[in-house]
Amino acid sequence: MELPIRTRSISGWSRTNTTAASVLSTPDVDVIARAVRESDGRGVIARGLGRSYNESAQNSGGLTVDMTPLQRVHSVDADELVADVDAGVSLDALMRMILPLGLWLPVLPGTRQVTIGGAIAHDIHGKSHHSTGSFGNQVLGLRLLTADGRIRELTPDGDAQDPGGELFWATVGGMGLTGIVLRARLRLQRTETAYFLADGVVTGGLRETIDLHRDEWNADADYSAGWFDAVSGGDTLGRGYFTRGRLATRDELPARLRRHPLKFDAPQYLTVPDVFPSGLGNRLTFGLMSKGYFRTGSTFDGKILNISQFLHPLDFMGEWNRFYGPNGFLQYQFVLPHESLDEFAPILRTVKESGHASFVNVLKMFGDGNRAPLSFPMPGVTATFDFAIGPDLHRLTTRLDRMVLDAGGRLYSAKDSVTSAETFHTMYPRIDEWRRVRRAVDPDGVFVSDMARRLDLV
Repeated sequence: MELPIRTRSISGWSRTNTTAASVLSTPDVDVIARAVRESDGRGVIARGLGRSYNESAQNSGGLTVDMTPLQRVHSVDADELVADVDAGVSLDALMRMILPLGLWLPVLPGTRQVTIGGAIAHDIHGKSHHSTGSFGNQVLGLRLLTADGRIRELTPDGDAQDPGGELFWATVGGMGLTGIVLRARLRLQRTETAYFLADGVVTGGLRETIDLHRDEWNADADYSAGWFDAVSGGDTLGRGYFTRGRLATRDELPARLRRHPLKFDAPQYLTVPDVFPSGLGNRLTFGLMSKGYFRTGSTFDGKILNISQFLHPLDFMGEWNRFYGPNGFLQYQFVLPHESLDEFAPILRTVKESGHASFVNVLKMFGDGNRAPLSFPMPGVTATFDFAIGPDLHRLTTRLDRMVLDAGGRLYSAKDSVTSAETFHTMYPRIDEWRRVRRAVDPDGVFVSDMARRLDLV
């Protein structure tokens, strides 16, 4: 029987590195296992909703498995606080299902349009990392389809076939290169409402922003993050608007919200049309946008915000990546350890002086990392820039790579699309440990992506 494979054009969320792909889309796990067993020399990679900003879910000349048809929520145990879900289930769909039960996902990234499998593959994080850790910390067990066509049950602590949970932790943050995650059991938490009790603060410049994070302004909050200005000049460079908070109790809500405290109040107001030319994301437009956005910030205490206002402002707009035009953009995300926090200042000034403007800039605190060799978070501060694709951008990112590396930091695998294999390997000192586990479970390199080839991970 012929496999249901179709040719599609795919790219990451940044709309770069587009490739024609052979895509298998089926909810039948047996068919997926057969495709893995019969794969040729170009191998296989799994793909969710395509929200990674790079080529980690692309496999030019090989097979890409679309995981979105696997979207069953097998069970939700409100007493044990566990959800058993297929890897193709999105965080958005799961949140809509569990919120009416008074349940919450402890880790949510900047968008809910991410699959469970993708969340595990890149060990995603959110504004709660300093209090909850990353997504892998919430995974109680997973089902992994390996290169030999077998399905293995993995847990964080491991068993006789996976001593110490080595394969489990190599899969968390492993970019889909140990196998295909088919299903996972996730830890949940209870909540009385779908709203946040939040504080806000405005900083006037770079020094104030750095001092705010050095003082760990978020220490007593479950969630925190904010925006900083990377375009304005002089003393205003690095100014920002930051929020912190926690899930509100029902009694803390105003009367009008108390009637439906678990309402999923997260509307999408528009879908951005694909009509914008490349080049709009420049210093002039982003400068005006930065000034306007900064004026919307304010200092407040104990304000009630809904899930999109506090966690997912970009989810108000569908397909927002189209604003950058057909040439796309590059997101540059890095983490600096606490002791290197002052190095954020020269990095920001380097960006400013380069002429490459960025408006969507995020700064947030990280807590302790986990056991996954390729997990991105470490204790410190992570920052994100979004650059429209333009001349000499690679020269800037290469310089930033060196500055981040010299400061003891590293790049995020879900975002990086240009760094070299040498730089990536240096930033992740446990990469040889990860490669040993990967080669043991996939000695022929069946699971491979364009990103894996670029970074010499196969």
